[in-house]
Amino acid sequence: MARSWTRLHEHLGAAPGPVDFDMVAKAAADRLAESDDLDWKEQLPQPPREGRWNELAKDVAAMANTRGGLIIFGVRDTTCELVGIDPGDVNVEQYAQWVRNHVQPYLPDLTFTVLTSTDGAISMLVADVPASPMAPHLVYGTAARDKDQQAAVAPYRDRDHTAWMAEHQLERAYRDRFTRGQRAEDETHRLLAHAQETVAAQHKEPTAYFLGLARPERPLPRTAPRLTREETTTVARAARRRAGDPMRPGPLTSLEIVTSNPRPGLRRWVLNTLLLQGAREVHAELHHDGTVLLAANVSWNAARHLPADAIPDAGVAASQDFIGACCRDLTTTAWELARRLRVDSALHLTAALTAVTPSPTPPALIPVTTAFGGFTDVPDHARHPLRIQPVTATLTPLDEVEALQETAQNLFTDVMNQFGLDPQL
Repeated sequence: MARSWTRLHEHLGAAPGPVDFDMVAKAAADRLAESDDLDWKEQLPQPPREGRWNELAKDVAAMANTRGGLIIFGVRDTTCELVGIDPGDVNVEQYAQWVRNHVQPYLPDLTFTVLTSTDGAISMLVADVPASPMAPHLVYGTAARDKDQQAAVAPYRDRDHTAWMAEHQLERAYRDRFTRGQRAEDETHRLLAHAQETVAAQHKEPTAYFLGLARPERPLPRTAPRLTREETTTVARAARRRAGDPMRPGPLTSLEIVTSNPRPGLRRWVLNTLLLQGAREVHAELHHDGTVLLAANVSWNAARHLPADAIPDAGVAASQDFIGACCRDLTTTAWELARRLRVDSALHLTAALTAVTPSPTPPALIPVTTAFGGFTDVPDHARHPLRIQPVTATLTPLDEVEALQETAQNLFTDVMNQFGLDPQL
């Protein structure tokens, strides 16, 4: 996927979205200087030459090894003059093949786009290189003085030019690659733990909560425009309409009373009903970087039609229907926010159930199902676990509605299977 927030967006004050011809033309007219994430090129990429590194592969790897960026062909680098290229000479398949042959590990998200003025008079080629989670990337080729000897180097961008990583830089780059996934996992745990602390402060009796989190693989940078209050309201309402089921309303329905007035948080907007009397407790966060967090009370009224002894003293009710609604609302909210912010990477979703209780001993989680006609029950064959393992799923902002439904169903199934149940949304 092409990135939605680049050096051009930042310079022009443009909203996140695809790079277009006018953006490049305005930046060139402003003589926007080259930097570690912007490289002007006058001519189209040239074929690899004997005894030399492939120039395109080197430039692409350098940007992927730094923080990503744009390589724009058809602009003279010394003067920023828009000279254009012949679109008939562009061979995207060949360029991609050069990169595949000369750069390791593979770069799957590299895109090439031809942009043409509205009058068709001038064109340019934009190579969009995302920052890579698999950095460092090495460029392979034959050494100039020994054409039979294959060599590999790791380029990177140093301001407006390309340099080669020294041994200590390579060591750090590999260490960062191996710890990057752990940092993302740690951030997921931190956000979910903070949500659990937030909702636990409201309860003196044991209560079961759904905790859900969706994070972009590449969160938007802090320099991107912040999500506005109005956009937050629009996203929440659009997600509620898309996920809505009048027979099984979800947490977004509970939040409707506060949706028009989200409250500011730390680089996020917050919607919650934790302090509203008589309402189901729901806490939601829409972050400026594309992250969505959802915490909802799944015990609220879950046992109201059950016999008094249906829920053991050491247990807490968890509504299967509402858990399913939580999975739907988390998925659709994450998708709607990602599209609104033009998030340009996959979304990683995590869902879990937890019991918040003042007691050091956690209560058992008791699943409450609803049969046809609205009759509730605790299945005899269901397990009563003390803890539900977090489950995960992935979707992208480009997914169709059917994929959202499948993602929500996968989360729901993986949660309820831990009770020994096989549900359907």
